[in-house]
Amino acid sequence: MYLKVQLPWNVIIPAENLDAKGLMLQRSIIVRLMENFATRKATKDLGYFLAVTTLESMGEGRVRQHTGDVLFPVVFSCITFKLFRGEILEGVVHKVLKHGVFLRCGPVENIYLSYLKMPDYRYVPGENPVFLSDKLSKIEKEVVIRFIVIGTKWLEVEREFQALVSLEGDYLGPIS
Repeated sequence: MYLKVQLPWNVIIPAENLDAKGLMLQRSIIVRLMENFATRKATKDLGYFLAVTTLESMGEGRVRQHTGDVLFPVVFSCITFKLFRGEILEGVVHKVLKHGVFLRCGPVENIYLSYLKMPDYRYVPGENPVFLSDKLSKIEKEVVIRFIVIGTKWLEVEREFQALVSLEGDYLGPIS
């Protein structure tokens, strides 16, 4: 699910980047905010950071004593993406294994669909392995699948989510 959130953030501008002209300072703050935002990647509570939409406010800078850098408190709006249990989404298969498939959905790379959660599908091995249903519906690489999220897990070290999903329900499965 996409979320619009407002966040307070501290932006540190190195002393050598400071300029007497206000516009250049504002530009430096925005550029530094975007860099910090991109490296943060995700948080457990908000999900993946996708885009800064607006800079709401910029506080007065405070000089850091030992370095001479200036810290500016800012408040900005951004868009994030987070998976929720029970949510129905679409993803693209990127790996087919004997016991299930891995999907991508937006910024989430590790979405696992177990063969146990694919009713009526059976594994067909080969050079390009697939899961085939009795109705000849195929789950293979690059196929778009509609699924329901049954659980998520936050990995702090990698700063990313993993999800376990299912096809058990109405209108779930490969999309033509």
